[in-house]
Amino acid sequence: MEAALVSAATGALKPVLEKLGALAGDEYKRFKGVRGDIKSLTRELTAMEAFLLKMSEEEDPDVQDKVWMNEIRELSYDMEDSIDDFMQSVNDGDTKPDGFLEKIKNSLGKMKARRRIGNEIGDLKKQIIEVAERNARYKAREAFSKAKNTTVDPRALAIFQHASELVGIDEPKAEVIKLLTQGASTQEQMKLVSIVGSGGMGKTTLANQVYQDLKGKFKCRAFLSVSRNPDIMNIMRTIFSEVSGQCYADTEAGSIQQLISKIVDFLADKRYFVVIDDIWDVNTWHVIKLAFPVTSSGSIIITTTRITDVAKSCSSTPFSGDIYCIRPLEMVHSRKLFYTRLFNSVENCPSYLKKVSEHILEKCAGLPLAIIAISGLLANTERTEGSWKQVEDSIGRALQRNPSVEGMMNILSLSYFDLPAHLKSCLLCLSIFPEDFVIKKKVLIHRWMTERLIHTEAGYSKAYEFGERCFNELINRSLIQPDETDIYDRVHSCRLHDTILDFIISKSIEENFVTLVGVPSLTVGAQSKVRRLSLQAGKQKELMVPTGLVLSHVRSLDVFGISVKIPSMDKFRHLRFLDFEDCKQLENHHLDNIGKLFQLRYVSLLRAEKVSKLPEHIGHLWCLEILDLRGTSVRELPPSIVNLKRLVHLLVNGKVTLPCGISKLHALEKFKDVSVYSQSFNFLKEFEQLQSLKVLRLVFEDYSSADRVNAESESKKTIMVASLKNLGNLLSLNVWYGPELVGESLCPMPLSLQKLKVWDSRIPHVPKWVGSLVNLQELRLELVGAEQKDFYILGGLPVLRYLVLEICDSGTISTPLAEEPEVTRVIVSGEVGFPCLRNFVYGSQFAGMDLTFAAGAMPMVDDLLITFNVAITESLGTSGDFDLGIENLPSLLKISCDVYGDDRSRLEAAEAAIREAANAHPNRPTLDFY
Repeated sequence: MEAALVSAATGALKPVLEKLGALAGDEYKRFKGVRGDIKSLTRELTAMEAFLLKMSEEEDPDVQDKVWMNEIRELSYDMEDSIDDFMQSVNDGDTKPDGFLEKIKNSLGKMKARRRIGNEIGDLKKQIIEVAERNARYKAREAFSKAKNTTVDPRALAIFQHASELVGIDEPKAEVIKLLTQGASTQEQMKLVSIVGSGGMGKTTLANQVYQDLKGKFKCRAFLSVSRNPDIMNIMRTIFSEVSGQCYADTEAGSIQQLISKIVDFLADKRYFVVIDDIWDVNTWHVIKLAFPVTSSGSIIITTTRITDVAKSCSSTPFSGDIYCIRPLEMVHSRKLFYTRLFNSVENCPSYLKKVSEHILEKCAGLPLAIIAISGLLANTERTEGSWKQVEDSIGRALQRNPSVEGMMNILSLSYFDLPAHLKSCLLCLSIFPEDFVIKKKVLIHRWMTERLIHTEAGYSKAYEFGERCFNELINRSLIQPDETDIYDRVHSCRLHDTILDFIISKSIEENFVTLVGVPSLTVGAQSKVRRLSLQAGKQKELMVPTGLVLSHVRSLDVFGISVKIPSMDKFRHLRFLDFEDCKQLENHHLDNIGKLFQLRYVSLLRAEKVSKLPEHIGHLWCLEILDLRGTSVRELPPSIVNLKRLVHLLVNGKVTLPCGISKLHALEKFKDVSVYSQSFNFLKEFEQLQSLKVLRLVFEDYSSADRVNAESESKKTIMVASLKNLGNLLSLNVWYGPELVGESLCPMPLSLQKLKVWDSRIPHVPKWVGSLVNLQELRLELVGAEQKDFYILGGLPVLRYLVLEICDSGTISTPLAEEPEVTRVIVSGEVGFPCLRNFVYGSQFAGMDLTFAAGAMPMVDDLLITFNVAITESLGTSGDFDLGIENLPSLLKISCDVYGDDRSRLEAAEAAIREAANAHPNRPTLDFY
């Protein structure tokens, strides 16, 4: 049953078929009449599923087919809910459910249950027959011929950055900079340029490139997006935070007017550079412009908008600026963007595809988003002239109707219909999020898994890996934009281009995949049966769920904004996914009926600060897989939490007391944050039984009295160490405030460890047992001071890729004694090792630089971050030498330096020495100073 896939194309037909198959199994021979109905119903539904899959590949099915497809999809959801209700009813009072087959096995022998399932199946069969008779029998139609999927392009991220963002940007960038800087020598009043053009033309990219070029000349600067439904208070707080350097949390003000006054006062005698991206209406600009004093000579503002009237308003009094109309790409740049995306360069295009490629580019009319979308389609199409000609003809039909935004939407439609069924569903899920929302990859993939939009039968970790491949494929096809990346250039979050968001919203509404409440210009139909509900509050008054919506079949509920009235949980009987992240208005009583949601698999209360207690009946959520309580006020979990046998991720705050019986959570793979000293002895003794645990974060900070520190803490620490040694599948361990834990007393750590990160836990040297962690890929330690022997231990780790050594203040360096021996530098040479290390972070603001790279050192390191204090470096007895031997790192591509000190001349000398070494390096690595 776990393998069944819900789909935007077929609804819940696959899960229904699998559950019907279980009912028709050999163990239910006593139900001959019912089994006959089940088999008949299964054959009918199987035929319908095949037809729906075929029709879903057609770009433009006729109206009759659309009505029939929607009716079958809706009925499939209702059928699954009906079967699930039956499963639940026959299992009332069972505290140990073990899955569908086990639930049914013990109940079908009862006469009442026999009549119940017989009636259910008979009713389902009747509904299917009625639907089929109302429509013409399945028509044999040729679906649009599409190419098979290929593997994910590993260059997707680099292509996105260098091709789509930078191609053809130099000329318009120079023109905008000229408009902003002309007459600057006279220090006249501020300059403003408003960039205007349709969606997908590259306005934001152009503004950002200008911003990157000029921002270094301004101490006060900001880049922010407004969007169609702006939160003016949030916008003003963001402006104030960025131009002043204050933390966003410190920018609260009583009213927008007071905040505007603060910004004006702060900028009154300063030069500033601000980009206001994506303004949709004149009134919004009229408020925002009040924050910028016109008298600030030499200041500049860039605005971007799709609407000409807004651009005119931006450039009128009092700013008297210029309007820059962004142009489509010239053919030479269109070619570069297109061919780089597909072949790495223009020269690599096969001769037999040149002609059809030129025709495709002509019809794309220089629209960057259109070129990116169609190249994403062709990247997964057979490289034959016939296949590409078919794509060319389809684009032609789209663009000839309207060579503008509608044409671009039709190209997106073509890319959408080329997606496999499961990727269509994954993409449509993104319509749940508000415009300009940064979407976390982990949350998105967990959503796909929770609703069974992707396969999960191979286990949770394998399913997540498959979800990552789906995520990468959507990037590869240029349907989502990568946002934040990690040290390995893996994408951690993404965004949606506005045009793509508009497109997938229209598809989601058409197929009743998502219902959006609170989105401007979208009307929710009365008496609609909702499948996925997204509540999005803007600046309007309190947002409420419209009366008339049928909520009993909702599968996912998301709340965005603090002015949403939380609906009662008892209305969402079939909910699978519940996201209350950042829901500041959520309180304990809103969760009163959560125990009734027997299908719930994902609950996030992340940063729902008012929630302080979970109801005891949360232990009834037998399907629950992820529970995130971080940022809440919950300090104790109810004992029933140990009944959640399917729980895979449990994420709580530090200082939370956890109940005994934790060993029952056999499926638990990720556990954060376990406050060791807050737990009972019995809890800690059970810990070693969590053999599925892969990710663990421990907190050792003690909030108890000094007496208990002496009496209990050492015993608890000893028990925790013993448990850790027995967690043979542990892959990632984070430790806070536990220096003794990571000292020599813990020997050995689980050899399975791939990540070990230690925080606020100062130790004198690298423990010898670290050298036994042959699978370790990432390591972070805090040392009082590094020695030569430490690097020999670390250098021997065969697969270590990422290393952070924070060198702490020993407490004596600032006042060295005369008799202390002279400190010599630690030399990292080729013989030390580090065969796979790519990222190396070393030092701290409280330590001097005592490291030198010799010939052959760290052969694979391409990213180096060093931090040191200039004065302490000079006191180490190394003659203040800032020659670190950077030239001996053969693969170096990037250097970042964080240099501290009070003497500017010394700081400049250190910077000059490092810059000279970087310039002399044959790779010419990039160099950033902080």
